[in-house]
Amino acid sequence: MNLDRRSLLGLIGAGAATPAVAQAAHAGQVAFLHGVASGDPDQHSAVFWTRVTPADPSVGEIAVVLEVARDADFTDMVRRFPDLTARAERDFTVKHDLNGRGLEPGREYFYRFIANGVTSPAGRVRTLPQGATPQVNLAVVSCQLYPGGLFNAYEAISQLDRLDAVVHLGDYIYEYGAAPGDYGMATGAPLNRAPLPPHEIVSLADYRTRHAQYKTDPDLQAAHARAAFICVWDDHEVANDVWIMGAENHQPATEGDFAMRKAAALRAYYEWMPIREAKAGAMKEAINRSFHFGDLASLHMVETRLLARNEQMDFANIPKTADGRPDIAAFEAQRQEPSRDLLGEGQRRWLGEAMSQSKAAGRPWQILGNQVVMARVKGPNIEQMLPPAQVAQMVASLPADVRPQVEAAIQLFKLGLPFNLDSWDGYPAGRERLYETMKQAGVEPIVLAGDSHAFWVNELYDNGGQRRAVEFGTSSISSPSPGDMVGGLPLGLALEAANPEVKFCDQAAKGYVLLTLDRDQAVGDLRTVSTIFAKPYENKTVKRYRVARTETGLGPLEDVTSPA
Repeated sequence: MNLDRRSLLGLIGAGAATPAVAQAAHAGQVAFLHGVASGDPDQHSAVFWTRVTPADPSVGEIAVVLEVARDADFTDMVRRFPDLTARAERDFTVKHDLNGRGLEPGREYFYRFIANGVTSPAGRVRTLPQGATPQVNLAVVSCQLYPGGLFNAYEAISQLDRLDAVVHLGDYIYEYGAAPGDYGMATGAPLNRAPLPPHEIVSLADYRTRHAQYKTDPDLQAAHARAAFICVWDDHEVANDVWIMGAENHQPATEGDFAMRKAAALRAYYEWMPIREAKAGAMKEAINRSFHFGDLASLHMVETRLLARNEQMDFANIPKTADGRPDIAAFEAQRQEPSRDLLGEGQRRWLGEAMSQSKAAGRPWQILGNQVVMARVKGPNIEQMLPPAQVAQMVASLPADVRPQVEAAIQLFKLGLPFNLDSWDGYPAGRERLYETMKQAGVEPIVLAGDSHAFWVNELYDNGGQRRAVEFGTSSISSPSPGDMVGGLPLGLALEAANPEVKFCDQAAKGYVLLTLDRDQAVGDLRTVSTIFAKPYENKTVKRYRVARTETGLGPLEDVTSPA
């Protein structure tokens, strides 16, 4: 989401690694400039990641050791892997997967890397529990625009006392350049956080450089060192509003073949992120997978961008009637097309089976790690809520570059159109098929959503009026929110008033969702930081919602926020 945008060659070009050639390991000066990370934990293992930076970038490979211990002093060593290698062909990143072996369930470990006598910072990782599990704690994050502001929310996450994992729902990097008018540079320039390289990223070298820059952020490094990340991409890891055959922010005439760009983006992602590599013969796009937290919960991560998504609809292309007015009926007919989908039949079948099996195993909570807002959200008719003179005054106070967009949105939303066509509202038939899958599995999940740069608490209903899930949407770490654009316009309150499914919406705050599960209830804390433009900052829980686990499913969403 951006608040302001195929060929076989691509599949065998940028996406294929060159076979390694045996050579003597480099013994010169190295540094760990990008921290350490772990990811994709299970009951007996995790993926461990770092990047070794050689003083001489022309070297071929560097010998690396990984150590895993029960204590922070590394006196109680559990595993030691002396034969790892950082190679130029993988941008000197190192990723080691214990692959289900060597660690005990439900306990915390410490890890570090050593190369040429230099020791990395240490990280912590908790394996997933097995059997009786009283509680699970997940920090849910998304959307971290480097020039958008400081990553204060990550510092806050790194200081949490108890944390099982960080669930990242995408937009880990953004593709835009560093020109004065580029996305986020109004804040990035004064903060000295201009993106590298300074142009829009397209090539493998570009994507690697951008990932490397993000990983130098000390707050992001601290969060990675604190707990394992369970990640999925959204659109900006490739380009804004990406779909299976292209992207809004990809122009073939000037930026080349889309498949080449996508392959480069995914290769860099797998190199730089603590995520398991795609299995031999599997599509790199298929990163949907499940994580089981003992007998308490299953987290199912889905992919909604590169496996099945049709091209997004666009308000600019609303059909016109004979007299030139918007043809809303024709537009709605297009939006309701049965072929419009985000998951695809194969992924939906996998999800249904995974939820059914988890329920049969006795786990009371099914969590869906999904990128975009699932609730039905129509744009608010502001002129029904406020006097026209007040609306006009608010619009007039907006920056000149924002005012036309807001004026156009006000007129469109009078027609009852969706707030965001890139979300599930742009794919209602696919959403209804997903709700049917939930029904057939006999589950009422908690849906997690990112992408929107706003906090949401929603109840999700199918076309027949039956509640199928509840939804917690996390705001951004630093990406600008719609509320930032519209000044004093009460956008969050307007969306709540206009939409029965929306129980709470904050379109300005930045932060994360802390989801705490036990056998009786799930509690979602919407945690914010007071600023993303300076340190120090203050932490606050802007809202807390509770949903009880009942014999028949989920109870009602309850606002249990403590009085200020």
